[in-house]
Amino acid sequence: MQPGALSKALKGGAIWGFIVLQLIFFSIAGEFLALSDKAFMDYENMLLLLKQSAPIGIIAMGMTIVMVNGNIDLSVGATFAIAAIILLGSMDMLTGTLGDVMVIPVAWFLALAVGTLLGALNGLIVWKTGVDAFIVTLGAMLGYRGIVFMFNGENPTSHLNWTLVDYAEAQFLGLHTATWFLAGVTLVLWFVMTRTVHGRNAYAIGNNREAAVNAGIRVGPHMMINFAIIGFLAALSAVVFYSESGSVNPNDGQLYELWVITAVVLGGTRITGGAGSVIGTLGGVIAIQLLRKGLGHIGADTSTVNLVIGLILIAVLFLDRQLNVKGKEELKI
Repeated sequence: MQPGALSKALKGGAIWGFIVLQLIFFSIAGEFLALSDKAFMDYENMLLLLKQSAPIGIIAMGMTIVMVNGNIDLSVGATFAIAAIILLGSMDMLTGTLGDVMVIPVAWFLALAVGTLLGALNGLIVWKTGVDAFIVTLGAMLGYRGIVFMFNGENPTSHLNWTLVDYAEAQFLGLHTATWFLAGVTLVLWFVMTRTVHGRNAYAIGNNREAAVNAGIRVGPHMMINFAIIGFLAALSAVVFYSESGSVNPNDGQLYELWVITAVVLGGTRITGGAGSVIGTLGGVIAIQLLRKGLGHIGADTSTVNLVIGLILIAVLFLDRQLNVKGKEELKI
């Protein structure tokens, strides 16, 4: 066996095995405890589950790159809310000038640009100050959330564009628009992380930042690009979700950072960096959504759902530590 092969094999297949176990468990338990007559693995139920996975999933793909780098971003929930307000607020102000159709690309562009700039700002501060990303993005989380409340106080920002709603609710080959966005983002970032120099550099920096610098990798600009990517994806998630919803509250997106980080870790990304994959993260996102939907299917309340997911996260982190130790022992043989 090659060094670390056991660790990689267990991590790579564990999340999908966990998903299969969930499907079996909730299908059987649902026969006795379900609050409705609909089977848990009903086709429409599974399509809806994928659609509901999209807001967290799109952001989680960006978080994977950042965490592989050895960093973290706690401001994604606030960035999500700001982008949503920019989207709906600009549509509300510009519809009379541009019309219902032409205002859509303008509003999308403004929301995505703001999200990208906020992410890049986080990366620039981490790069130029050397302050840990956890501290920088914790401050950004508070600051960006403050901006959300400054925009419209406690009141929601609303604008419903029916052309956009029709697009957001559309289905192609049975899958909703939001699901296609999640699939597209996953495919693009899989290619970036596995087939490009940028992706290889991300793993190198996460494994050993000093060695990466010595190898000539421009670590600062590289990390800034990754923070810009996650800012863009947080905004894209908001654009996809609120195109259909049409109303954003100042508290929307709170705790998204915790759900996203949980999904990434469940998917096998090492919290200290240097290992992980977007395909594993996709599995983590689906696993979390299955837990939330499955426990609700058998009558569990929100607090029970959070408790179960928290305990699973602790177990995964413990297992991750043990597998890393085992991998190091294999390297010594």
